[in-house]
Amino acid sequence: MQDASTPQPASDKLAGLLKKLDEAITLLAESREFAKPGKLPRVLDTARRVMLQEGGCEAIEQRARILEEAGVFLGSDWETPQYLVPSLTTHALKSPDANVVVIEAISELRILAVAKGDYLHPLLSEEQAHHYLTQVMALNLWLLFGAPTEAERETQGRLAQIPRHLFHHLAERIGYEHVIDRLIAEIWRILQQRPIQVDTIKQMITQIAICQANPEIDLGSSGQGADRLVSSLYGPTLACREDPGIETYRERLSSMDCGALQYEATGFARAMHDTSLVSPYHAVLLRYLLDHSDHLLAEALGLSSTGRDCLLCYRELVHALIRGAVYPTTPQAVYGLALMLERGILYQPPVAPAMWRQLGLRLSDWSEARLNLAFGDSASPRARLLEGVLCMLGLPLGVGQGNNPTCQSARALSMWAYNDPDYLLQMVTWAARDDEIIMHFEGMPLSSMASLSGVAKELPMDLDPVSLLVVPHLDRIYAEMGRRCSDREGDPHRWVNPEFHGWWSGRGFRINVDVATGQLHDLDDFLRHFYASYHPYYNGNQPLIHPQPAGIAVTDSAARFIGWHAITLLRVTLDPSDTMRVYFYNPNNDSGQDWGDGIKVSTAGSGERFGESSLPFEQFASRLYIFHYDPLERGELARITQEELDRVTGYIHRSWGADRISPTELQADEGP
Repeated sequence: MQDASTPQPASDKLAGLLKKLDEAITLLAESREFAKPGKLPRVLDTARRVMLQEGGCEAIEQRARILEEAGVFLGSDWETPQYLVPSLTTHALKSPDANVVVIEAISELRILAVAKGDYLHPLLSEEQAHHYLTQVMALNLWLLFGAPTEAERETQGRLAQIPRHLFHHLAERIGYEHVIDRLIAEIWRILQQRPIQVDTIKQMITQIAICQANPEIDLGSSGQGADRLVSSLYGPTLACREDPGIETYRERLSSMDCGALQYEATGFARAMHDTSLVSPYHAVLLRYLLDHSDHLLAEALGLSSTGRDCLLCYRELVHALIRGAVYPTTPQAVYGLALMLERGILYQPPVAPAMWRQLGLRLSDWSEARLNLAFGDSASPRARLLEGVLCMLGLPLGVGQGNNPTCQSARALSMWAYNDPDYLLQMVTWAARDDEIIMHFEGMPLSSMASLSGVAKELPMDLDPVSLLVVPHLDRIYAEMGRRCSDREGDPHRWVNPEFHGWWSGRGFRINVDVATGQLHDLDDFLRHFYASYHPYYNGNQPLIHPQPAGIAVTDSAARFIGWHAITLLRVTLDPSDTMRVYFYNPNNDSGQDWGDGIKVSTAGSGERFGESSLPFEQFASRLYIFHYDPLERGELARITQEELDRVTGYIHRSWGADRISPTELQADEGP
């Protein structure tokens, strides 16, 4: 590590700031631990001003060790860099709080010093640091190429320049080739989960294309897997390979014979189903094929016999949906439509008429303004919402909550799209047309407009079109249901979940935490009951019929408790390697998470369908704290061996239950 006096400042202004910074660091280092919080603001404020200067990030990197040893990270999440989560950096760097942005930037520069071998860190190896930084770079590549957005300028002002200076410095020190390879792997991993919201992924792919085309950026041998991603958006077929523009492509279609159109249709369908991304050119082709045969339309959608039959049976409706929702600015509607037809849900009597109603729906002024604010006016609000409806019905497990505390509402939308699509369409109609949703709680009507407030403090904007309009209403109703139960003993989810999610939610309810104390409670009985209700070996081999709400204790990669989270139990079955697994829906846009103690949530490769997460049964049970069941269907509690339960208990006691062990639980075996 170089001494603090080593760096050569690029300007007199930077030199003056660095002198002040070194003085502030010295004061922080010399102060007693209880006095450090009082000295820290001066260090962070001076570091902020340094990083706004050219060469400032390099100067901070060179001071990374003395900054950490002085106590900059003391008592914060950044104190243990080996547990930092790359995906959380985005939210920290977007923060309107200058101290959060600055301490995050200092942390990245500290890890960079470790990765380059300049700082031998006691908690972080050089390899770990390098891997972490490439993930961070991949997830925040937009900071390398994009100017601050209007939202960033509004919330951060000049502060928005610091993350950009930081990432340009990181890219120069690490090398673009590492960033691109990691980014490509990350994109494919997320696309395997088939999220509805893919705008950010499309932006990343665009940045890769820009990198490939820029002669100043040497990618070396990296970026090999990028061609499929870039071509899926900008040139899936021969007729649009060189990205000729919408008008040129439309003219080319008019001169094609049936064989050429068939070739185009097949090429687009293959690219779409490979990646789940839809090119604007695909939308142009689909609209053009409305005047040709339905055979070509089915080819362009990549339909199996189920989807083809559905298309032919509901031909007029499908044509109307293409005319109303499929435009070059709303191309994902194509994928949503294809998967909706494959599900065959139009055969349910209420769904087709409900879709006709959706096509003619008049949106309220508030709904139109909200859609325009979130997505711009490149497509009409009605087309944007229709695209969202098709995607949600086609990808019911692709619903994400964004960076919001609205997992309950996201779960409800997913569950209805999965299990009760006409009910979802009714909710969309009420929210989009009437600006109000009315649900009933124990026979009493609850209005979303009369409810005081929801769980989310602000109206979330980082959502898909359906969630954007419906979630604020659901969030208020969910919170109101909770308030109605506030004076009851026990957890309010016992009464709220079946009323909020649907009749199929089991009225039986188990929780393994005492609500009053937060301590573990009746853990052995809880686990026996869960096994008897859901494990095929103990419940008479009864498959799960309806999706069921459940609650998990989420932990980080060090198995430390983060918080409670709503998920949906979908099915329990043997995976391809004959391990009993729980397949569940997690309302996050990325569900591949490391929960510590060897528990890594799988999203592909273990028998998952698109959008599902999964864990071996024991590992899942160790993070479960709430589940519902049918009280009239009980399995064999006595058949579950104590050895099996002890393994699950061991996982709990080593993670989120470590400081929740009540005196009655102390008798339990700690497991392996």
